[in-house]
Amino acid sequence: MSEYRPLRVALLGAGSVGAEVARLLLEQKQELKSRVGAELELVGVAVRDLTTKREGFPKELLTTDVESLILGADIVIEVMGGIEPAKEYILRALNSGADVVTANKSLLATHGTELFNVAEQVGAQLYFEAAVAGAIPIIRPLRESLGGDRVKRIMGIVNGSTNYILDRMDKSGISLEEAMAEATELGYLEADPSLDVEGFDAAQKAAILATLAFHTEVPLDKVYREGITSITVAQMKAAQRDGYVIKLLAICEFLEADSSGPEGISV
Repeated sequence: MSEYRPLRVALLGAGSVGAEVARLLLEQKQELKSRVGAELELVGVAVRDLTTKREGFPKELLTTDVESLILGADIVIEVMGGIEPAKEYILRALNSGADVVTANKSLLATHGTELFNVAEQVGAQLYFEAAVAGAIPIIRPLRESLGGDRVKRIMGIVNGSTNYILDRMDKSGISLEEAMAEATELGYLEADPSLDVEGFDAAQKAAILATLAFHTEVPLDKVYREGITSITVAQMKAAQRDGYVIKLLAICEFLEADSSGPEGISV
């Protein structure tokens, strides 16, 4: 059996997600090798400040020289979040011939088409399964398994934080503020809670799903967004009396042409 050389992996970002990715790459090296067919060698972790104390990272892997790290990698994993400098780094990685893995939904929702086009032009791969419903395989089925089908509608809960909050309000009768405090203590909410409770996170994911499902670019600013901050205990009780529950849903629909107008997309 042929022995392939190790694949050099660069990790951009050393937050909680980055720490877990690094742990898996280091602790499950042999298992990953048996699955991939080649060793995945973590060659460096890009950080902004080397003096910041970080648990779980071998000190010798930390670096602020992002450009050299990217240029020496076969695979670049971006878990920094935000638009810049993540976009710049991903473009640099793709243009250097590296494949990229990212969970950056805000970047993909605003600049996804540009990144996908660059990846296609240079023959690199851009993977982003964790950007939407990380534990549920939805991205690859839309891109590959359903590529020849005509998807008409996608509907579902795509933000677990708001789902937890609404569930606590429904089952325990507590207020939105109390449920948010619980979610914050458990680490479920983003550092900026408005990204979750105002529906920004769900809107970004809906834009990505609609773009994939309907094979056209869906600009984020065209996605209708409504959060959960106006939901009250009284509304929860009223829904219960009528046999309903209140949920924050992402709904993407392909609208057929009819007498009311041409075909289009509703998100």
